Amino acid sequence: MKVSVGSTTKYYIETYGCALSEFDSEIMRSILRGAGYEECKDPREADVIIVNTCAVRLDTEAKIVKRLKELNGLSLQGKKLVVSGCLSKARPSLILRTAPAASLVSPQNVTRILDAVTLDRPIYMLDGERDVNFLPKPPTRDSVATVMISEGCLENCSFCETKLARRYLKSYPPRAIVSIVRDLVQGGAREIRLTGQDAAAYGVDLPGKPRLPDLIADILDKVPGEYRLRIGMMTPNQAMEIIDDLLDVYRDERVFKFFHIPVQSGDDRVLKIMNRRYTVAEFKELHSKVKAKYPSSLFATDIIVGHPGEDEGAFMNSVRLVEELKFERVYLAQYSIRPRTASASMPQVPEPVKKERSLRIQEVIKKIGVEIYGSYVGGRFRGLLASRGFREGFSTVRLDNYFPVAVPASTLRSYGEFVDVKITGATYFDLRGVIVS
Repeated sequence: MKVSVGSTTKYYIETYGCALSEFDSEIMRSILRGAGYEECKDPREADVIIVNTCAVRLDTEAKIVKRLKELNGLSLQGKKLVVSGCLSKARPSLILRTAPAASLVSPQNVTRILDAVTLDRPIYMLDGERDVNFLPKPPTRDSVATVMISEGCLENCSFCETKLARRYLKSYPPRAIVSIVRDLVQGGAREIRLTGQDAAAYGVDLPGKPRLPDLIADILDKVPGEYRLRIGMMTPNQAMEIIDDLLDVYRDERVFKFFHIPVQSGDDRVLKIMNRRYTVAEFKELHSKVKAKYPSSLFATDIIVGHPGEDEGAFMNSVRLVEELKFERVYLAQYSIRPRTASASMPQVPEPVKKERSLRIQEVIKKIGVEIYGSYVGGRFRGLLASRGFREGFSTVRLDNYFPVAVPASTLRSYGEFVDVKITGATYFDLRGVIVS
């Protein structure tokens, strides 16, 4: 079927995965809007259906496959089906077994989405590099906007399938990022999230090698206004290279004192099996530098439980690391096999063992979280009324260290305002409070 471009031509887009995937969806939306397409909320009403996929976890993959089976029925009724994102690049054969008539678009080819939707036959665009000369202005939701600063990373972790989909580091030019941030702030955005597969690797591939601290300083210097930057995830070894300059530029009040640096395991032998290029001692030193400079910062990390090679002793080393460093946030995941990765071919930890270990370390994480977040109860703090909350009738205020405070939604306040909040309660992962005059 050939889809003609016009104001009545409708598309539907469904997105899975991280902020990078969401940003790629915005690139495709921007191009389709410019070509006269109209977005709709129901795939049954669309002429073109786009599913932007994720390849990080097995459960997400299963959900996507199930959804593609449902949508494949619509494609048999004459609708165009396009599958984009990491899973289309990492596992194209899986996609085509599930939806044989689909066109495939890798993350690097999202700027060519019109080719995929206008041709009267399936097309497979899986090679090539990202066009970093095209950086659309992302939408602002409430007062929050996300800007991709780079794709890919410099690592080769044995468990990661995303590496197969976003293999090479491609950074957007600083001037383009600064221009987008300026436009967003002028348009009302107050929380700007700078995201990448590894934000700390930003700029290594660019002429002159401007690094992440240079980019942040450039934004702060050239974009006036009262806003906040939230810096995305950084790998430990890349963060170590820039940490002194990074801590220096974080002094500006417009940068949230937030650090997301995944350790993945508290055991050196498992880190080596994972092909993570640092030791536990080096990670502790990095954490110590951050906390020495910004004691109340939110230091988030990731831990994988049950990776191949993790015995009881290695697991307990991860538990002890959590107890020692007392992370403000831990993103916990049970290891899941990802095809075509080195870890998939290793002897596996039994599923019941992974589940039991996850429950044990989760209890430690909760206990520490209650202690940290509970210490804020009764205090009064300044924060950004950033967005709608996860629960109906609540909004989220972000403190300077990015701690989230759930407050009752108010018709007297607008998203993007800076407000005073009194903390009235806490859970192990957030604060509860009320806005005060």
